[in-house]
Amino acid sequence: MTNNNLKATTLKGFRDFPPSQALQRQWLEKKIRRIFELWGYDPIETPTLESLGLFSGQIGEDEKLFFSFEDQGGRQVALRYDQTVPTCRFVGQNRQQLAFPFKRYQIQPAFRAEKPQKGRYREFLQCDADIFGLDSPLADAELIALSLDIFRRLGFPKAKVLINDRQLLKDIPYPAIAAIDKLNKIGPSGVIKEMIGKGINENDAKQYLQTIQNLKPNQTINTILDYLKQLGFPSDWYQFDPTIARSFSYSTGPIWEVVIPGFDGGSVLGGERFDKLVLDISGQEVPATGFGLGFDRTLEAAIQLGIAPQFSTLSSVLISPLDSNSLSYSLAVSQQLRDAGINTELYPDPNTKIQKQLKYANKKGIPFVAIIGDQELKDKTVTLKDMTKGAQETLLVSELVSKLSS
Repeated sequence: MTNNNLKATTLKGFRDFPPSQALQRQWLEKKIRRIFELWGYDPIETPTLESLGLFSGQIGEDEKLFFSFEDQGGRQVALRYDQTVPTCRFVGQNRQQLAFPFKRYQIQPAFRAEKPQKGRYREFLQCDADIFGLDSPLADAELIALSLDIFRRLGFPKAKVLINDRQLLKDIPYPAIAAIDKLNKIGPSGVIKEMIGKGINENDAKQYLQTIQNLKPNQTINTILDYLKQLGFPSDWYQFDPTIARSFSYSTGPIWEVVIPGFDGGSVLGGERFDKLVLDISGQEVPATGFGLGFDRTLEAAIQLGIAPQFSTLSSVLISPLDSNSLSYSLAVSQQLRDAGINTELYPDPNTKIQKQLKYANKKGIPFVAIIGDQELKDKTVTLKDMTKGAQETLLVSELVSKLSS
């Protein structure tokens, strides 16, 4: 029985993507995947659903954002909150089969029950890269360099990575760290107020903030900065920033965030060392470091700065049969074009008037229409119409392949 009160709408924080947006997203994902592989990282995938206990006690203050429920078997489960924790489970389960250092990347959706806002959704694509099995700061340095290289190769005129080390914050209680991590969003007074709200007295709160603001780079930070310099990144692309705290409770060493000058949507990437996480999850000691790239924010930045190309369709040509007699020849022409690697769409109803077929191609943004009627069937040719210029010409199929290939 149909409920007429139900509206056809998406849930809050979840989205549909029409072809133009889906094609942009695919463009960015392919670019990022290629850069990961260029640096020697291989992909893994983990389940969308995990045991709730896997995430509990690992994330910190944001556990309230878990999408968790009891499944039909009475088990407490959660949608993938992040990709780092499931990967640590994967590494612990498969340690004997993996080659260490294990370099992995992962591009899958994550789910968080947070308040939707610009650049922040309840389902979002996360792009992670990690190195497991090395406790050297050179591993952190490589991942920080990869963080920058992604944005350089995507075509951003500038990106900046802000680097800190949680070891410098070891005498600061975690609730204070979580508050100080919001310094750029809520300012010093907001940070102090938040710490007081967590039970920290005002004098201690002010002292914690002042201590962090006055920190100097340690040897680990200097090693990373020198590594970036040797790779040739401009000096204004990286910086020690003692106020970068990263609110994840599993952070143990170097931490970093990437921001895009001129983009007001917040940081686009965050990373940290998490040496104890595999141990906590699997009982096996495996040091690790890595980052998560915010796919949606990166795409928004690429659009805002004019880097992302605009798409309407991937079809290069529409084969337009004028009647049922032309269908067989139209099928043959379309297959020849596809065999030549040309994205070819065949209008499915040959009895549709040509004006309607042309209107369809124009609305969809297909640049060429290959018209096939009685004369083209007889001469084994096509009439190619350029939808942008309005010009048309008669071509042999071999000429059509050559023209569209170029």
